[in-house]
Amino acid sequence: MNNSAADTHTTLGQVVRAIRQRNGWTLKEMSERSGIPLSTLSKIEHDRLTLTYDKLLQLSQRLNIPLSDLFSVPAQESAPATAGPVTGRRAKGTLDTGMRVETDNYDYFYLCTELRKKSMIPIFTKVRARSVEEFGELIRHGGEEFIFVLEGRVEVHTEFYDPVVLEKWESFYLDSSMGHAYLVGEGCDEALIVGVCGGDERIDVESLVHIGAK
Repeated sequence: MNNSAADTHTTLGQVVRAIRQRNGWTLKEMSERSGIPLSTLSKIEHDRLTLTYDKLLQLSQRLNIPLSDLFSVPAQESAPATAGPVTGRRAKGTLDTGMRVETDNYDYFYLCTELRKKSMIPIFTKVRARSVEEFGELIRHGGEEFIFVLEGRVEVHTEFYDPVVLEKWESFYLDSSMGHAYLVGEGCDEALIVGVCGGDERIDVESLVHIGAK
C-alpha cells in the first residue's frame, strides 16, 4: 500500500471531530462532558494520538453515543432517518477507506465504516505481539468472532484450551467472552488476518468494536 493511499484512511480524529462539530461543542465542552483531557482530544483530532479501548468506552458512555459510532463515518445531517428494518444494505470496503487503529498488539483497519449499525464488524489486522508475556492480559468481550489467516502463521491462545497454531488459509472461530490473544507464529516476521466480530443484535454492543485493543 503506498503512502498516498494511506493518507485516505478514515481516522479516529476525523470521526471525533465530526461528532463534536455535529453537536456544536467546543473542545473544552467535549472534554468536560467526556472526562478526556482537552489536550488529549486536540491530539486525537489532529491524528497525533489514538485512544485505548477503555478510553474509547469512556468517551462513548460519557457522551451517551454507541461505541460503534466511533468506528463509523458520521452520517450527514441531511441524511434521512431510516425507520423499521433495513434491507438491501451494502458497502464496499478497502484498506484505503477503512479506519486505522494502532495498539501495542495489533495494527488493524475497520472496514465498511460508512455502513452504520452493523450486525457484524469486519476487521483487517496485522498481528504484532510474539509472546503471551508481550501481549499481556487476555482479551475478553461480548459476542463471537472469526479470523482467517492471510499471511504468515498465527498462534491462538485461549484461557480454556492449549494454544492452536494456524497456517496461511486456515481459520478459527471462538466465543469472544473467553479470554484470547492472537500472536505472530514462530518463524514468521509478521502475520496478517481478516476477522469478523458479531453478536446477537445490531452493534451498539460496545465490546464488539475491537480485536485486542489494550
